[in-house]
Amino acid sequence: MTIRVLLADDQALLRATFRILIDSDPGMTVVAEAADGREAIDLTRAHAPDVVLMDLRMPDTDGLTATAGICSLPDLAATRVLVLTTFENDQNVARALRAGASGFLGKDVGPDVLLTGIRTVAAGESLLSPAATRTLITRFLATPDAEAPLAPPERLTSLTEREREVMSLVAHGMSNTEIAGHLVVSPLTVRSHVQRAMTKLHARDRAQLVVIAYQSGLVRPRP
Repeated sequence: MTIRVLLADDQALLRATFRILIDSDPGMTVVAEAADGREAIDLTRAHAPDVVLMDLRMPDTDGLTATAGICSLPDLAATRVLVLTTFENDQNVARALRAGASGFLGKDVGPDVLLTGIRTVAAGESLLSPAATRTLITRFLATPDAEAPLAPPERLTSLTEREREVMSLVAHGMSNTEIAGHLVVSPLTVRSHVQRAMTKLHARDRAQLVVIAYQSGLVRPRP
C-alpha cells in the first residue's frame, strides 16, 4: 500500500527537495503541497493523506495551529502529522505533540531517516526516541504551564495497574517488543494494554500517551 504524503512548508525549494525524495520511494507519493498552515488544513481535508510532513514555522497560519486543526477533525483521525523543525529549542514542538502530532524530526536529518520516520508514523507508531525527547520532555512536557493537561491526573485512576505500568514504559521510549520482554508477556498483550490506555485517556496516538504520562506525573524525567 502506497503511503500518501502531504508537504507543508513555506519554502518552495525545500518542498521540491522533499517531493523528489519521497516520490523516489516506490512505497510513497506526495499528493499535495501547502505553503502555509491554512492551506495545509484545507488540502489535508481534501486529500486525507496518511502523513502530513509539517513545518511549524510558517507565515500567517503557522504549523502549530495547522497541526491542532488537523488533529481535532474526526474525519482525519487516520492522518498522522510528522513535525519537521529544529526541535531542540522549540517549545512549539511540545505543543504540537499535545495537539496530536505523532512525532518530530530535525530538518537536518538524512534522507533515510526521513523516509523511515514517515513509514513509522504511517504505521501508527510514534517517532519519539528517548535520546531525541530527553531535553524536550525535561524542559516542556513535564513543566506545568497555562495550558490544560490532556488528561488530569485523576483520570489515570481509570487505568488498571498493568495499563499504568505499560504506559510508563511507553513513556520511557520502549517499543512493544521491549516492553513484552521486560514484563514477560506477548507483544500482542502489550499492544492491547496500550490501546486500552489510549482509549480510556482519549489519546489520539502513542505520542499523546507519552505526553499524558509526563504531564500527569505518572512518569518523571530521568536525571
